[in-house]
Amino acid sequence: MKQENRASFSGKIGFVLSAAGASVGLGNIWRFPYLCAKYGGGIFLLVYIVLTLTFGYTMIVAETSIGRSTKKSPVGAFSALSGNKFMTVGGWINAVIPILIVPYYSVIGGWVCKYLFEYLRSDVNSIAEDTFFTSFITNGAASEFWFIIFSMMVLVVIFMGVRNGIERVSKMMMPVLVVLAIIISIYSVTRPGALSGVKYLFIPNISDFSLMTVVTAMGQMFYSLSIAMGILITFGSYVKKNVSIEASTKQVEFFDTAIAILASVMIIPAVFAFSGGDQSALKAGPSLMFITMPKIFASMGFGRIIGILFFALVLFAAVTSAIALTESAVSTFADEFSWSRKKGTTIMAVIMVVLGSLSSLGNGPLAEVKLLGMQFLDFFDFLTNSVMMPIAALSTCLLITKYMGLDALEAEVEQDGHTFKRKGVFSFMIRFLCPIFVIIILISAVANVLGIIHM
Repeated sequence: MKQENRASFSGKIGFVLSAAGASVGLGNIWRFPYLCAKYGGGIFLLVYIVLTLTFGYTMIVAETSIGRSTKKSPVGAFSALSGNKFMTVGGWINAVIPILIVPYYSVIGGWVCKYLFEYLRSDVNSIAEDTFFTSFITNGAASEFWFIIFSMMVLVVIFMGVRNGIERVSKMMMPVLVVLAIIISIYSVTRPGALSGVKYLFIPNISDFSLMTVVTAMGQMFYSLSIAMGILITFGSYVKKNVSIEASTKQVEFFDTAIAILASVMIIPAVFAFSGGDQSALKAGPSLMFITMPKIFASMGFGRIIGILFFALVLFAAVTSAIALTESAVSTFADEFSWSRKKGTTIMAVIMVVLGSLSSLGNGPLAEVKLLGMQFLDFFDFLTNSVMMPIAALSTCLLITKYMGLDALEAEVEQDGHTFKRKGVFSFMIRFLCPIFVIIILISAVANVLGIIHM
């Protein structure tokens, strides 16, 4: 792909909504509320917001600037700025992460498709049964079918391109997602007994604070803001020079955090109301979204309608994030191998089917096959989020401080007369705190898997 012919977003709104779409995904809708509930509610939320405004801000500005200054995807960007083969490995790690994430992410996206379909046609009480979710994911054929359906939705948008596909879908889906989230949140907080959940979420209690509150909030922010996945470097390469990077970053930060808080408002008060204030009802990951929430919907008036709206919202969030992940991979194929969008999308489709099928069938026919004691989906999630992403972020910090230089990055952000108000925060974070943070995330996550510590 020649640099002068590189696709671009139409402007600031296109970039902000596409970047927000990349960030707002399953991590915001089910991962954030669960972690928020488990690690202190209001105090977790406060720590998360502080980290987003410092660490998150720094990495978004850094990656977007790298992409726009080089007009390349991660591998080419790292190579162009460093001229160093060792540093190019950092670019490849950034580039490989989305290739590994999107297949298993699409499996979970398929689960969401299945639930939305069932709420459109089935009885809410049957969906709320304990065996419904387990029966579905252990049925290899059913799980595979819905995984393929979700993957096709994503690949069609990628095939359409940057402006006609990614930007157009994001401009349509993101406002709808916000409206749906607000409607469900209002319904949730007005349930009898929900007020205790609202208080737990928004009133920080220092006695709930621990080191794991900080470590977990850091890990979630990483996941939530799409940091160190190559996405923001790729999207940055599509950003026009007259767009303010700092102003756009603020809006992405706000949009992503607002959706995470809205998701918590949707889920935590509803669970409190449903369980009579029992926090143990806020179970981890899939069981919260696919088992606990259907039980809550079944107990509500208008349960079917709320269920449809909820899973439509989750589907929109999942699709926009999967689009961003896939686009990052296709862009790398184009830049490094000179493949057309059609060929790159086709290759990515094959990778998605092969790796995604391992995760899709991992709860059924391949349930006995495990890596490091984990099923395929959990293993790919651990490998990308807990190992590769911290390494990728560390590489980005090194690229800017040692090779690109802070002056060159500041010039990129400030061109066309744009401001860089948090320049001092950025400089301090990228040189000192960000590297320390990502090393802490890496060590704690690996130690958790090895059983040395328990998160």
